[in-house]
This record gives sequence, C-alpha cells and structure tokens, in this order.
Amino acid sequence: MIRPNPNSSRHGIFAGVFLLSLALAAPAFAQDAAPAIQRPTETAVMQDIIQTFGGVPAFVKQFPKSALAALWLEERDLEVSPKTALDTKTKALISLAVAAQIPCQYCVWSDTENAKRAGASNEEIAEAVAMAGLTRNTSTLLNGLQVDFEQFKKDMGGGQ
Repeated sequence: MIRPNPNSSRHGIFAGVFLLSLALAAPAFAQDAAPAIQRPTETAVMQDIIQTFGGVPAFVKQFPKSALAALWLEERDLEVSPKTALDTKTKALISLAVAAQIPCQYCVWSDTENAKRAGASNEEIAEAVAMAGLTRNTSTLLNGLQVDFEQFKKDMGGGQ
C-alpha cells in the first residue's frame, strides 16, 4: 500500500485513486497543439511523486510519459491538496461512491482505506456506497421511462 510521506504536507491519496485519475482524466490534446502552459519534466514529476509518497508506485511507471505530467498535476492539486473546497474525507467518500458504480476494484479498495484514514466511519462508508446505488437506480428509472425533463424540474421545485 502506498502511503503519503509523513514529512510531506500532502495527505489523503492512495494508489487506486491515482490510478483512476490517470486512466480517466487524460486531457485530449491534438497532436500538433501546444499546451497553454509549460509542463514539468518527467524527472520533476517523478521527484514530486517521490516527495509525496516516499516512492513511485510501480503502476505509475506503466503510464505513458506524454500524459503523466498533466495527470499528476490534476491529481496532486485536486485529490492530494488540502487547499480545496472539499475536505479529504468528503473527497474519499465521493470517489468511493463513483468507484463502486464504475466499477473499479482498485479504487474501491483504496478509497475505502482513504476514507477510513480521513476519519470516516463504517456507516458513512456504507451510506456513500448506498447513495451511489440509489442515484444509479433512480437514474435508470427516470431515463428508461423517458420522464419529461422539464416536467421533472417543475415537480422538483425548480426550472420553468
């Protein structure tokens, strides 16, 4: 299990969450398009990962070098950073709920561990997963029954 470096100020990320972000969040740049900002070098990214985790998870080495910098910056600045609108526990519970629906066994495992380390109780973890199931079930019904969206918004107290 990858654990944040205790000497680092960054907290709350585990390998599965990083894996999911790397796998799903790659920006789609045209081959000839130049990025608007300069990306850090691969060496700088690896050094930052080492500083954060105390090492580089083996699976990270499998990802394409062309995508690693952008993916790491997003992961670091959103998931790892304590300077976001959501606290670590909330982020872990949201990520767990999504991971349960994807499904991603790596993410479910790491998000559960992450949520526990952030202080989530077993009941909070169960409720996050149950909310994911409820949302998926209700979405299936509403979409499958082709419920009129404008009427739905009116019924729910919004939108004209």
